[in-house]
Amino acid sequence: MDTAKVMTQFFSIHPDNPQARLIREAVYMVKHGGLIVYPTDSGYALGCQLGDKQALDRIRRIRQLDKNHNLTLVCRDLADLGTYAQVSNTVFRLLKAFTPGAYTFILPATSEVPRRMLHPKRRTLGLRVPDNTITLALLEALEAPLMSTTLILPAADAPLSEPDAIRDLLGKQVDLIIDGGNCGHEPTTVVDLTGEYPQVIRHGKGDPTPFE
Repeated sequence: MDTAKVMTQFFSIHPDNPQARLIREAVYMVKHGGLIVYPTDSGYALGCQLGDKQALDRIRRIRQLDKNHNLTLVCRDLADLGTYAQVSNTVFRLLKAFTPGAYTFILPATSEVPRRMLHPKRRTLGLRVPDNTITLALLEALEAPLMSTTLILPAADAPLSEPDAIRDLLGKQVDLIIDGGNCGHEPTTVVDLTGEYPQVIRHGKGDPTPFE
């Protein structure tokens, strides 16, 4: 999407009963190369179509991320898990017990995942199923995962949570901001499931106790 010609749009979407028309318009933007800001159950996030290199480069610029940073595959549920991640039956049961929720799980990736979104040495990705009605409606209409990262600006400790402030800070750097209300300041709890035992690598909103 040509950000030089397109002004940032701002949709106010009801957090419990998302307007279908606005969801469809948001999906159209994603499918045509748009970079969006959307609410989750742990702050706002940046998202784009899986494999979209230009949108991904824009995410990296906004967040000032290097290539070693795991991006996250945000999914509606675990139905497509086997397409993108290699998981044992034990890990699958664990994921089923804690999704949807405020967790990001680090998993070994399959060859279906675009290389540009993986950790270059470990071949891993983050996987997330958020407990947020707007996001789940968006993913259902998109019929695919979002390539995503939490909207934490450089030098900040917490994700942005106020849509008006996001609009002021990001200006024309994104194509769409979805206002779904305040969704908290805590990021997800990140759990690495690539080893023999789970390892909590970031404490956040999700209860880390079951993995420690």
